[in-house]
Amino acid sequence: MKILGIDPGIKGGCAVVMVNDGAAPDVVGIIDIPVAGTGAKERVTVLELRTWILQLQPDHAVIERAQAMPRQGASSGFKYGRSVGSIEAVVACCGVPLRIIEATAWKKFHHLRGGDKESSRQLAIQLFPTSHALFARKLDHGRAEACLIALAGANHGTP
Repeated sequence: MKILGIDPGIKGGCAVVMVNDGAAPDVVGIIDIPVAGTGAKERVTVLELRTWILQLQPDHAVIERAQAMPRQGASSGFKYGRSVGSIEAVVACCGVPLRIIEATAWKKFHHLRGGDKESSRQLAIQLFPTSHALFARKLDHGRAEACLIALAGANHGTP
């Protein structure tokens, strides 16, 4: 089964992970969330994301629930919410069943604590050793978290 995991937001990532009973999971495809513009004008490039999803044809999608961050300003909160809504709409338009997972649920599944992005990246390197190059940079934490979200979603049941 191919599961699309999504770490939402402008700096997030998407990953399609193949999960089969008894076999090690495998990364089928991975991207940073495609964006256009800069600063306050950054937007998710929805057509690029749609094309990517349709090419990989995931069976299900799992996205981390969006929430406001402490001390996040109104402008950045609005920008984040707009990007999450765009991503959810693209997945729906692709006809892929979508499930929302709490950040605490997928992190608990993987025994991760708090908001340490580096721990997520290191765990993804361990769980997907043949795809380690996809997580080589510190900036690849969105990709790593997307993979971990997909795995947790597959193990918590799909929509």
